[in-house]
Amino acid sequence: MALYELYSHPARRSYRAGLCSKAAFFLLLVTGLTYVPPLLVSFRSHGFWLKTNVYEEQPSVHFNHEVLFLALTSSPHDYLTWSTFPTFNQLQEDNLRVPVVTSREEDKNQDGKMDVLYFKLELPLQSTEHILAVQLILTFSYQLTKMSRFSMQSMAFLQSSFPIPGSQLYVNGDLKLQQKQPLKYRGIDERYNGSVINKTSIFASDYSFQRIVAEYSERNVTTILANAQPLWLVGRAAEAPFVLNAVIRYPVENISYYPGFWETIKFAWIQYVSILLIFIWIFERIKIFVFQNQMVTTVPAMKVYSVESCKEHIS
Repeated sequence: MALYELYSHPARRSYRAGLCSKAAFFLLLVTGLTYVPPLLVSFRSHGFWLKTNVYEEQPSVHFNHEVLFLALTSSPHDYLTWSTFPTFNQLQEDNLRVPVVTSREEDKNQDGKMDVLYFKLELPLQSTEHILAVQLILTFSYQLTKMSRFSMQSMAFLQSSFPIPGSQLYVNGDLKLQQKQPLKYRGIDERYNGSVINKTSIFASDYSFQRIVAEYSERNVTTILANAQPLWLVGRAAEAPFVLNAVIRYPVENISYYPGFWETIKFAWIQYVSILLIFIWIFERIKIFVFQNQMVTTVPAMKVYSVESCKEHIS
């Protein structure tokens, strides 16, 4: 005849001994071996304390309409230049050539943040002038708000040179964030919110591309024109201007930052508990084996609980 389980009830077995007994010492030892080694294992396996972390954010970028442009030519003047800074233009004399500049920013996904800049510069030339190389600096207002409220004035630097005179230069790239140091996880950070170019200076050396790029590179947080693919077009018609077309995208960035206290503790706790559960399971079996086989002297006792007593115990 087949047998079926008709009724069951929980049973609890306890083991009693003095506080100075071998059983008490064994239980103290096992408790220490259960909780301490997981901490050592997780700590020694590296990465226990979260020192830096990364999150994703779409920066808020706006073109400042500040331009510093220089073109090397084969003419007697050697170069032609122009900027949006009146003081710089006054210093250039015969090398100054005013171009036609148009720019447009577009929010493609309609999320309230600009995604791309379309920049066009048309430099008028004489029939005897030919462009061999160009240098261009555009400045931007760059903001992050998800963790720390980080604001800075940044720039995109473009430089291209070719042995053959060109009629147009087309560049398509990304304004990428570069970090030498992670950001803080909260607070206001405006340490680089000053102008990239000293536009009030009366000295020509302050507008030097070499000086501007060198000082800008000293920052811990900068932007660069990355993934740029310059396309140099030749065959300029007489009296036609030299045209520079630039498409600069503002991509979503992976921002490195220093995590806060609670985030660090949470990350460490997850690692510790994941190892602790294994140790608890192992040493729980060891304790059952030792006490059931009376490997340490104790006084066993059994308690049987009915359903009603369990309910009363819970209440």
